[in-house]
Amino acid sequence: MVQDAIDLQSMSTIQKVLNRQREFFQTGQTKDIGFRLRQLKALRQAVLDHQSLIVQALAADLRKPEFEAYATEVGVVGEIDHAIKHLKTWAKPTRVSVPLTLFPSSAQIIPEPLGVVLIISPWNYPFQLMISPLVGAIAAGNCAILKPSEVAPQTSQAIADLMQKTFDPSYITVVEGGVDTSQALLQERYDHIFFTGGTEVGRIVMAAAAPHLTPVTLELGGKSPCIVDTDIHLDHAARRIVWGKFLNAGQTCIAPDYLFVNRKVKAALMSALVETVQAFYGSDPAVSPDYARLISDRHFERVSRLLGAGTTVIGGQTDRSDRYIAPTILDDVSPHDPVMQDEIFGPILPVLTYDDVEEAIAFVNERPKPLALYIFSRDSQVQNRVLSATSSGTVCINDTVMQVTASNLPFGGVGESGMGSYHGKSSFDTFSHRKSVLSSSFWLDIKGRYAPYAGKLDFLKKIIMGG
Repeated sequence: MVQDAIDLQSMSTIQKVLNRQREFFQTGQTKDIGFRLRQLKALRQAVLDHQSLIVQALAADLRKPEFEAYATEVGVVGEIDHAIKHLKTWAKPTRVSVPLTLFPSSAQIIPEPLGVVLIISPWNYPFQLMISPLVGAIAAGNCAILKPSEVAPQTSQAIADLMQKTFDPSYITVVEGGVDTSQALLQERYDHIFFTGGTEVGRIVMAAAAPHLTPVTLELGGKSPCIVDTDIHLDHAARRIVWGKFLNAGQTCIAPDYLFVNRKVKAALMSALVETVQAFYGSDPAVSPDYARLISDRHFERVSRLLGAGTTVIGGQTDRSDRYIAPTILDDVSPHDPVMQDEIFGPILPVLTYDDVEEAIAFVNERPKPLALYIFSRDSQVQNRVLSATSSGTVCINDTVMQVTASNLPFGGVGESGMGSYHGKSSFDTFSHRKSVLSSSFWLDIKGRYAPYAGKLDFLKKIIMGG
């Protein structure tokens, strides 16, 4: 099935890329379940065949440790396996009941592909956050145009190479380039746009989709709070918070963005956090093989400007030439400090204090709804109170980040942290249209609904109003 990759220069316009994909979609090949399964298996094999290239590209772009590359990027094969296992079930029509007034009819819901979709991925997990939604697009029977992030150029090239060797560009195409390329892509009409990135660019994507009434899935971010109660396992909590925060040098959309700690356990927790950072990355994280780097000079400068708020408990060191910012914990932070205004997206963890959990709840609710919310507590009443009183895209109790690994849990935001969800069947549903079908029979035709209506109104009222 693989052909020569599309050369945008020789094709001259993105419209020609779209036209080729629309023509391929119209052949009906992608609607065949066997075809979809073959493509998913081909994608899985391609990831396995290119795993060394992917890991090297991630190291070049982010200095991502090999363990993190496999755990958070190459590990997307698990998502592919899940789709392969369940696709036939997901794609089956679902029979639903009909009211007595429709007798003798039957009804069903048939999932069908949307058509040609655009997937725009970010730079922080540049491989996984491209492949994961692509799994859903393939499983649902779509053609796809992929736009990797130019901020992670080595991984972008690795994705382009992998797709070129695996798929016909009339089916799946990678378009590389910068902002101008993204803007050109967004001028066109698609059947769905799936975007992962920042809130501001999400607004641009949504505005670009509006003239065509193109549906969008926006996976954004926000300041994800981590509320720590008194009833915890101190060491376990410290390890899970430090790992979730400083994974990928803090460049994770669902990383704990700030801690809200009960005053009674704060001193003990801070001490445990410091010890954990040192245990994970040594006395000098700059030489640790297990600690990533900021993606670019621009992001290094942005995150560096957030240092200096409150009191530095650990970290604070920087090296611009290496795009290095040490794992940093800040105490005595004010809600008005710059570090508390926008998503940090870097290795800085501000700490605030509360005396009653209602203070933490009120603080969270005064701000835009976050993509993730974390609660550390053994107390089920505290857990349930936070769950019921706050709104967030996802919640994880007594851990961080791990909720994203459960394929049966939809992943997505709410409010400014995004719209729509994916992972597992949610990915299939995101890239499908649930077509409603009512089938009537000729063997009986009830004439009561037809004109003339004289003498029929009272009977109709009894049916629809009761009594």
